[in-house]
Amino acid sequence: MQTEHTPSSVNSSSVLRVELGMRSYPIHIGPGVFSEAGRLLRAAYSGRRAFVVSNPTVASYHLAALQQGLGAAGIAVEVWQAPDGEHAKNWEELYKILGWLLESRAERQTPLIALGGGVVGDLAGLAAALYQRGMPLIQAPTSLLAQVDSSVGGKTAVNHPLGKNMIGAFYQPQQVWIDTNTLSTLPSHEYISGLAEVVKYGAIRDRAFFDWLEKNTEALLAREPTVVGYAIHQSCRNKAMIVAADERETGERALLNLGHTFGHTIEAALGYGEWLHGEAVAAGMVLAGRLSTRVCGFDESEQQRLERLLAAFGLPLTCPDFPLETWMTLMGRDKKVADGKMRFVLLERLGHAVVRQDIGEDVLAQAIRG
Repeated sequence: MQTEHTPSSVNSSSVLRVELGMRSYPIHIGPGVFSEAGRLLRAAYSGRRAFVVSNPTVASYHLAALQQGLGAAGIAVEVWQAPDGEHAKNWEELYKILGWLLESRAERQTPLIALGGGVVGDLAGLAAALYQRGMPLIQAPTSLLAQVDSSVGGKTAVNHPLGKNMIGAFYQPQQVWIDTNTLSTLPSHEYISGLAEVVKYGAIRDRAFFDWLEKNTEALLAREPTVVGYAIHQSCRNKAMIVAADERETGERALLNLGHTFGHTIEAALGYGEWLHGEAVAAGMVLAGRLSTRVCGFDESEQQRLERLLAAFGLPLTCPDFPLETWMTLMGRDKKVADGKMRFVLLERLGHAVVRQDIGEDVLAQAIRG
């Protein structure tokens, strides 16, 4: 993994690598990366077709740039547009994409490019994993949340009414293309949602990055290119290191789920799409911090720092008022449950997270009720 960069050094394109032996892959970050798509793809692919899964909103802004970049290398593009929104991440839409690939006679070596946010990335990624037992996947994330989190690491899934991301597979992409120009068209609430995942990296393993975020909230909210580029680079750097150490979440990778057990419960209880994922994770991190003060000795002053940073970005600090039974039932279905016991990612201090189990229901109730 490359050494840490300064903001000025990532103003132009940069490249990170996820080190997974023979399945290692690059993450290209910078403005105008899509214009280089053909050149980047040609490094691993000699064919003349590529398939793209997107949605109407993203396609209207960014498909032309991607097609032009691929076309410059003689690669023709065929496109499937899934419906906008979290509701598209379902088995029915997945089946339609697989049918489209079959009808289009996509070959096993033909790349599938996921152009969009986390929904598109998860949906297209699972389709790529399933089609002919695996076709090359390129992640081309266009939302901040997808750029710093879901496009890296190989998690793919669709939702089920009983749980978020419960049907899926680990399937690594061959490349990740993060064109930071796409953020200029991202609605404010979606951009802010992505900042929750950025904060998470500082909270779980990179205290210096957390400190830097506190000092650069205004520049990040203003989408100052150099600052945003640095935040994306550092987030991807942290995630790449964790994935390289624990690809299938048997240990350290579980730390990436800070706030997610609570957050997924919020999303499932409200109905997927009512809250954005990052909004639910932010409120979930607040709850995880409260639980940490009770279980791990997390200092109250550091909990206040975490809450202040989330609030400075305009993220929610309070959760919907669900009955305790709802919390317990939905958290009990979470993927992190082991041997019938819920596991939680908690903080011992900012920059250091741990996984804890065997937390009493009374302590959980205290944290949830504040």
